[in-house]
Amino acid sequence: MTDGNTGATRRRLAQELAVVAGFDDPRAPLEQYHTPPELAAHIVHVADLQGDVEGRTVLDLGCGTGMLALGAALRGPDRVVGLDVDPAPLSTATENERRVGATADVSWVRGDATRVPLCPAGEVTVLMNPPFGAQSGNEGADRAFLETAAEVASVSYSVHNAGSESFVEAFAADNGGEVTHAFAAEFDLPRQFDHHTEETRTIDAEVFRIEWV
Repeated sequence: MTDGNTGATRRRLAQELAVVAGFDDPRAPLEQYHTPPELAAHIVHVADLQGDVEGRTVLDLGCGTGMLALGAALRGPDRVVGLDVDPAPLSTATENERRVGATADVSWVRGDATRVPLCPAGEVTVLMNPPFGAQSGNEGADRAFLETAAEVASVSYSVHNAGSESFVEAFAADNGGEVTHAFAAEFDLPRQFDHHTEETRTIDAEVFRIEWV
């Protein structure tokens, strides 16, 4: 596949995900932000190129309204499971599934991603945009999500705050994993919580692919 075709395929996936609705009433303690379709498409496209989607179980930890899960659902997985502790976005995720028109086997499960109530069989790929731990009392939230990925996945893709490379690499090494790919990302966050002082803020982030033993 040429770079041009690769880019076109990724852009097409982003266009398909543009219909995915975000949170009706986002909760600040859970750091509920809508994953931009362009970022989701990039992550899913890389995962697809690495053979981490087709024919596998894809688990979206902290799925929110389903952006990453539905992106994977459009790329031929065996099944997709979206897990979130908040029932409200799961209802929206169900509606988004109809909007996207995914034909894959998709399930939405209410549960704590840090105490995952699932034990998927076979090869499992985790896709996640976990809380960065930016809220007071929620520090280290992304570590707990990585701990779950290490337990259930053979490979994971996760979004973290910029500057997290040393932490993610060290965590992976200590838990039987290895970072194989990393790339920078950024996305615009609209003003949606009282503590926000700007109408839109651009967040610098990093995405990591980890292979787990």
